[in-house]
Amino acid sequence: MPMRARIAAICVDAATVVAFVALGRDSHAEGEAVGGIATVAAPFLIGTAIGWIASRHTRRPAGVRTGAVVWACTVVIGLALRGLVFGRPTPVQFIVVAATFLALMLFGWRALWLLIVRIRGREHATSEPSTP
Repeated sequence: MPMRARIAAICVDAATVVAFVALGRDSHAEGEAVGGIATVAAPFLIGTAIGWIASRHTRRPAGVRTGAVVWACTVVIGLALRGLVFGRPTPVQFIVVAATFLALMLFGWRALWLLIVRIRGREHATSEPSTP
């Protein structure tokens, strides 16, 4: 797959993590200051980056396997760093919410992408003239 597609997938995953943090901070009335969002997002973005490093040889950056690796690294490494390095508490409710939201979003955009690719493939196949 072209490097452009890989970079796009990495950007969508990073945007997903930032959206998760921004929505969480907003729901807890912690504000939307860039510094606050960056501090809270940092451990999860590190986990996302490690997931992409682990998936660097994949031919399908928008594939489910890549999504599973990125999701697992984002959640496990992100939560570990959040508690151990950044000194923020990680209650069980937060773990469940983080894992669920990130799974829905990281797998969700991939499912939508695959659906679009399939629909486009069908349209392309039906628009080509048949050979006699």
